[in-house]
Amino acid sequence: MPLVTLTVCSPKSAAFKSKVLDAVHAALVASGVPLTDKFQRVIELPPEDFRFDPSYPDLQSPRDQDFVLIEILWSVGRSVKVKRKLLTELMALLADAGLNPEHVMVVFKETAWENWAFGGGRVIHA
Repeated sequence: MPLVTLTVCSPKSAAFKSKVLDAVHAALVASGVPLTDKFQRVIELPPEDFRFDPSYPDLQSPRDQDFVLIEILWSVGRSVKVKRKLLTELMALLADAGLNPEHVMVVFKETAWENWAFGGGRVIHA
């Protein structure tokens, strides 16, 4: 049920976007999300429309145009422990893929289970 939104500065190659999205999905699966539960979208903005501070709050190196914002919308109920485990796994996967984890920001958004209708208007978790 997670909906992943990746926001990046344009232009980004399909390979770059796939590396990030594949890493996010692998980390989600490692945290207990079913393998087939894959809903992802990419928002690619020109630099003038994607503004961010290069060093907030205390980065080891300044963000550049390869900054990645990952938003994970999922149902409420995951503990801080689960989120930290996911983040650890994700940062390792991104580093293995050649991205700088310091330039990745992750935001978790939570919604109630009854707010998901996956098809046909059926709310299966209410």
